[in-house]
Amino acid sequence: MEQQNVEKVYQALDQMAEALETRENIPYLDALSAAMEYILDRESEITEQPLLKQQLDKHAAVFDEQSYQKEEIRKGIQLSILKGMKGATQQQHMLTPDTVAMLIGYLTNKLVGKNEEFRIFDPAVGTGNLLTAVLNQVEQTAHAYGSDVDPTLIQLAVMNANMQERQIEFFHQDSLRPFLLEPVDLVVSDLPVGYYPDDIQAAQFELKAEEGHSYSHHLFIEQSLHYTKEGGYLLFVVPNFLFESDQARTLHTYLQQHAHIVGLLQFPDSMFKNESQAKSVLILQKKGTLTTAPKQALLVQLPSFKNPNAMANVLKQINDWFDNELSGLKN
Repeated sequence: MEQQNVEKVYQALDQMAEALETRENIPYLDALSAAMEYILDRESEITEQPLLKQQLDKHAAVFDEQSYQKEEIRKGIQLSILKGMKGATQQQHMLTPDTVAMLIGYLTNKLVGKNEEFRIFDPAVGTGNLLTAVLNQVEQTAHAYGSDVDPTLIQLAVMNANMQERQIEFFHQDSLRPFLLEPVDLVVSDLPVGYYPDDIQAAQFELKAEEGHSYSHHLFIEQSLHYTKEGGYLLFVVPNFLFESDQARTLHTYLQQHAHIVGLLQFPDSMFKNESQAKSVLILQKKGTLTTAPKQALLVQLPSFKNPNAMANVLKQINDWFDNELSGLKN
């Protein structure tokens, strides 16, 4: 992957999105979706606006002149989305950082192992950045699925996948309602943190709150386990306070009944503006008749990603752990 190609992709998308934003009077993120749709299908209503079409064709030519690697396209789209989300007031308009996505991809490879194919699901897929970043790191055939309730984000996810020529089935719905989805081998998700407003729907879950609104991140964990095969794995980006909240005891009891806690990898505090925003990766395995808990969970405090030597030492420890423990986790 070449950084200059990432810049070419970003600049082309950004120029097209800005043109559409100005002439169509629409938000930047909606304009970005329209720009990607135009790149993929030059036949659109825009053809009725010669000046706009000329402007778009000029920048879209970047994609005709050469082909780009999937990661170059993903990163270029990511930069455009980050620009559109800058200063966004909606909390759900967030993007999983690349360092986090890379770690999730690395762990996916460890957990999927030598399987020729697997099914993967992100129930809070957002713009598709995390899911496609993981898919770009695995060599196996992956049957991928994603869901999000936000219409802007799901449209960006669809365009993101199409630009990378990734076949992903998307659900535009409340992810805490039932899916027409067979259980998957792996769930990856940067969990949305906060309260779930639909108390009637929340009442269907074991992890519902006794009083008031339930935590959406707790319900997402339960929902994800429901759509995971026995022995399947789940990789969640979670807040560090997950097991310290007022509903933490209920969550811990639920996980003891339904899952093995495989590991917890805590990101360095330097990645976050303040301690309350700090996050970790929680690794779970859904219990099955042939599964067993690891003798010792993988507990890691990750060093700064800017310290390559310390990071290399930690990755060696993680590799050694997987070599020693993973065979006992397979169902």
